[in-house]
Amino acid sequence: MQTQFNSAALADPDTAESEKVLRKCVHCGFCTATCPTYVLLGDELDSPRGRIYLIKDMLEQQRPATAAVVQHLDRCLSCLGCMTTCPSGVHYQHLIDHARVHVERTYRRPLRERWLRTLLAKILPFPARLRLALGLAALVPRRWRSSTLWPAPLRAMLRLVPVPAARAAAVPVPLSTPAQSRGRVALILGCAQGVLTPETHAASQRLLMRAGWEVVPIAGCCGALSHHLGRREEADGFAAGLMEKLRVASSAGEFAAIIVNASGCGTQLKDYGYLFRNQPRLAADAARFSALARDITEVLASGPLPLQALSQLPSVAYHSACSMQHGQKLDAVPRRLLREAGFTVREIAEGHLCCGSAGTYNILQPQLATQLRDRKLANIERTGAEVVATGNVGCIVQLRSGAALPVVHTVELLDWACGGPRPAALN
Repeated sequence: MQTQFNSAALADPDTAESEKVLRKCVHCGFCTATCPTYVLLGDELDSPRGRIYLIKDMLEQQRPATAAVVQHLDRCLSCLGCMTTCPSGVHYQHLIDHARVHVERTYRRPLRERWLRTLLAKILPFPARLRLALGLAALVPRRWRSSTLWPAPLRAMLRLVPVPAARAAAVPVPLSTPAQSRGRVALILGCAQGVLTPETHAASQRLLMRAGWEVVPIAGCCGALSHHLGRREEADGFAAGLMEKLRVASSAGEFAAIIVNASGCGTQLKDYGYLFRNQPRLAADAARFSALARDITEVLASGPLPLQALSQLPSVAYHSACSMQHGQKLDAVPRRLLREAGFTVREIAEGHLCCGSAGTYNILQPQLATQLRDRKLANIERTGAEVVATGNVGCIVQLRSGAALPVVHTVELLDWACGGPRPAALN
């Protein structure tokens, strides 16, 4: 793609990087087939190729974002399915991230949108606030939560409230160091996941210890939620705080890996080296920690698990989260681990399409998110599986809001196969 950025625009390092991304696009359109919003809407401007044109024009002319442009950019899930199918290596992730920052800085949204986005940014990354919000939402009777009297975003939030509303539990501290330790690993506890699915952290710690790792829990938000809202300064603040905790913890001994069990957070953490490349104070730590970042399944696959022979294991429909398969290119490893543990893994049709979670997308774009969720659940039902497994907390919450089957994190099943408790959701 030809570009015509002037020297003043290219003086900005983010614009200069975006210009490189734009020049790689050859207009082939392969991305349209794997774009969830194009599949649903059939609008070229709601495809990656269409959004690339909009972003190019906006950045090239150095003009503020318009309502029309924002509508199409907001509909993007950042699922990155387009990057998996792009033959030209267009790094759409960095392009849409830059565009969202530009939108946030140059476009004044309607008051209701500003209020909602600020509310999400000020609650979701803070466990105590989120726990309180879920407690208040639980006071609304379930039969009232789908009432059309609620605004659509609020109705979406109420629909996503877990049952029971807040299952928060203290994450168990490792009881001891393994007799033959394979090394120290940091386990990122994140923010919302500890409130929404605390059982994931508990299963992760048990599983890692059984596999011979000394686990060091690290609490703190990675910044992904704010990052995808275009709130760059907030996102950088969360990331800097997390990196400081990692730096202090690693002073007692270098980590063999920094483990993330929420694939959306893992994709973000693995991108720290790029995100902080121009910040001298943080660049070295960011590059170091992003190089150490691993999804938990990557670490578990590095050595044999202490599996136990269990009978009558349920068949599993494995939902590969977008941040896992497209963001981190980890599609086969979780399936292999589940099969080795004795589970029968069923493939889901249209597995490349997003379930509609995408961070806060299911709240900000509830209509499209619900269509994608229902499409995904229909494909899951056709597998005949007895349980759904996935590696991302957002997908778990999204699918549970409409699924008839139990939905669990992959590590819960692997922990069960290694002597841990049967996942509560299966009961």
